[in-house]
Amino acid sequence: MIGLFQENGPCRVDANGNAINNPYAWNNASNMIFIDQPAQVGFSYSTPTPGYIPDATSGEIVVLNSTSCPSDNITQGTCGTYSTPELKPNSTAAAAPAFWATLQGFMGAFPQYSRETFHFSTESYGGHYGPVFNEYIEGQNAKNIPGAHNISLETVLIGNGWYNPLIQVFPGNTYDYSPYNATTAELLYNNLYGAGNCVDQLIECANTGSNVICSAADNYCAHNVEEIYDIVLNRDEYDIRELAPDPFPPGFYVAYLNTATVQNAIGAYVNYTEFSAAVGNAFNTTGDDGREDGTIEDMRELLEQGITVMMLGGQAVSLEVSQPGFDKAGYVNVTTSDGVVHGQVKQSGAFSFVRIYESGHEVPFYQPLISLEIFERAIAGRDIATGCVDVDSGYMTSGPAESTYREGNFTIQFSVVNTTATYNVTTGEPNPPSKEGRFAKRQPDQAQFGKVLKPVKL
Repeated sequence: MIGLFQENGPCRVDANGNAINNPYAWNNASNMIFIDQPAQVGFSYSTPTPGYIPDATSGEIVVLNSTSCPSDNITQGTCGTYSTPELKPNSTAAAAPAFWATLQGFMGAFPQYSRETFHFSTESYGGHYGPVFNEYIEGQNAKNIPGAHNISLETVLIGNGWYNPLIQVFPGNTYDYSPYNATTAELLYNNLYGAGNCVDQLIECANTGSNVICSAADNYCAHNVEEIYDIVLNRDEYDIRELAPDPFPPGFYVAYLNTATVQNAIGAYVNYTEFSAAVGNAFNTTGDDGREDGTIEDMRELLEQGITVMMLGGQAVSLEVSQPGFDKAGYVNVTTSDGVVHGQVKQSGAFSFVRIYESGHEVPFYQPLISLEIFERAIAGRDIATGCVDVDSGYMTSGPAESTYREGNFTIQFSVVNTTATYNVTTGEPNPPSKEGRFAKRQPDQAQFGKVLKPVKL
């Protein structure tokens, strides 16, 4: 539902709770199916049960043993019907079979779509889901299971994926903005590289595969490295340009999905929540978030099986995929219909890495036009740079080995943006642009923000 209403679906929801048209919706180019998974995430459920959420921070659902609900939670509007908080699945690998079964059910119910090729798009934790789920799908296809539908997978698209914490946990940005003072930078460095700290724990997790060790490592890195963005900086870790609370992308769709009119229209069985504490806790027991567990290897396998793979974000990971010729390819600008350079691509054969400028985590919200156009090119088997070339194994972009463009700190905000503000995809700032943000960036006493905290490579 996040992707559907905040990014690439046909509608967005405005501050007044109205559904409005998204001209850059991906259903301009393809039929789309949005899947809330694993069970208990979003509108998906195992067993519907009455309940309420007493603490919005944790999101824990308390099951009601009667039909009555605490009066304070009636006021907060959290009383409703939720999925029973069962603790499974507890890892990416464990969730893959249910995802495959869901597609089987859909194709059985709607045979008119089972003849079509399948393109898988995901983001964020999709760095785990995309490679693992689709390699599982390919494995199931190879078994020729009687009665099962063959899922004709052609493309896997992963936006800002989380693949391997040992590669991705290190801080850095291309906005020429150093958010830390010396004391915080030293603390962060020690939390990362100090004896027995984040990196050491992640290495031990990778070496042992122990659920206990991996869970402890993931929790340590989350609390002592990632959360420094939130606790010390009060900045959004998903878009360092914005102070918390960050209104982008707006969350108005959550209330919209919990209206009686919408729920009756779509036949919803449970109330909608953006986060499932039950699933988060279950995955935490195995430390799934702190593992690489074949995500990069599975991308390599998909490419060898003739699947197109496009990575949007995650440059260091793209180098680990080891696609033939990728180390010799170079960066070129991505040409789009508006004539503006929104990013660059490095591509070898069916594998491409795309870097998008001036964007937060959910790229189709911040840069919708280039997102739609590279989606169209990828699923059509065309080159990502222009969309004019049919890609074969010998295709390779020719350009500099590194993407050196620096966004600068022009779009970084130094005051909290109003919760009802709209985002200007042309300027990359709140609409209208924040006077405080722009003026602050032009003042001489802000010169310290021109420094860059460079990540240290292992």
